[in-house]
Amino acid sequence: MTQMITVLGATGSIGKSTLDVIQRHPDRFKAYALTANSQVDLMVQQCLAHQPKFAVMVDEAAARQLKTKLAGLGSSTQVLCGVEALCDVSRDPEVDQVMAAIVGAAGLLPTLAAAEAGKRVLLANKEALVMSGELFMDAVSKNGAELLPIDSEHNAIFQSLPYNYGQDAKVKQQIRKILLTASGGPFRGWTQQQLESVTPAQAVKHPNWSMGQKISVDSATLMNKGLELIEACWLFDMTPADIEVVVHPESIVHSMVQYVDGSVINQMGNPDMRTPIAYGMAWPERIDAGVDSLNFFVDNQLNFEAPDHAVFPALKLCAQAFETGGTAPAILNAANEVAVEGFLREQISFNAIPLLIEQALGACDVVTASSLEVVLEADRMARRFVQDQLPS
Repeated sequence: MTQMITVLGATGSIGKSTLDVIQRHPDRFKAYALTANSQVDLMVQQCLAHQPKFAVMVDEAAARQLKTKLAGLGSSTQVLCGVEALCDVSRDPEVDQVMAAIVGAAGLLPTLAAAEAGKRVLLANKEALVMSGELFMDAVSKNGAELLPIDSEHNAIFQSLPYNYGQDAKVKQQIRKILLTASGGPFRGWTQQQLESVTPAQAVKHPNWSMGQKISVDSATLMNKGLELIEACWLFDMTPADIEVVVHPESIVHSMVQYVDGSVINQMGNPDMRTPIAYGMAWPERIDAGVDSLNFFVDNQLNFEAPDHAVFPALKLCAQAFETGGTAPAILNAANEVAVEGFLREQISFNAIPLLIEQALGACDVVTASSLEVVLEADRMARRFVQDQLPS
């Protein structure tokens, strides 16, 4: 039976990789709805290639352009607009799976809608768990949703854990530690003084992965790894003390699990997001993802080192935010998003990003994350605070 998939963030790198896997298995999967913010021309191409029932653009002007262009090309795809439409195509009864690949806080509401509707949620959006981890995990549990991590690291951990992890308390006792790997980004080994003069063009050049600007900057500051640490805590019922970040510049070992008997189990593969995407879509089966296997006679160097917490303080900020709890992770995430935007616009230096985040965590009141409204208010408060610190 064909699985109908909504792709949130279809024009981004994860979205495009998801559509590639769908296209390789037309007998198993079909794109039901594609969504984007404002990339009209690429969305036109995707709609013509995949013929989804719905296309959603967050930007109203972009939605009008898309509707006109698709009508002129004879496409039957219905064009919708706005955040509520994103939620509608995520909870639609005809949808089996939702690829949550919208970067940033914008992806929270539709991803939560998919969980509340009991879908298989392919989670490539970190912010749903970073901002509202307890609320999101409760929604998954109460509504019988399936949560499959798509970030390469979390997917690797998922593959390296026992099949019945989370179902038997005794299984968790067998785990000594989760080792969360990080490439180290483009500035591995740099000093704080060197980082002071970093340009946006340098920061978005990731050495191994092809990603968007925001997530590339997050990788360069190691904030991306800090957000993944928070996400891993929620996904695998761990604390920051149970998780160790290991810098692995080759990005071949995607993460590891240490067991109490001394064993370490890991998942390895070429750095291509189609592998975890295909695993999530077909789980518990494995299907062709279009990715070559490792050649151990060529890819024969594996290096590991500890991260420099003094030069890259984002890791500690994320661990502290998780331990503080409540709305602290939402404040951290919002502050980071605004600070990264300021850096990309060359308003602030690279080193100012974690400083602004730390200031926001100190200035904004942390309260219990009792509802989505409380989380979103914390998000707004932190954004206002950091925006006010940016030079005009």
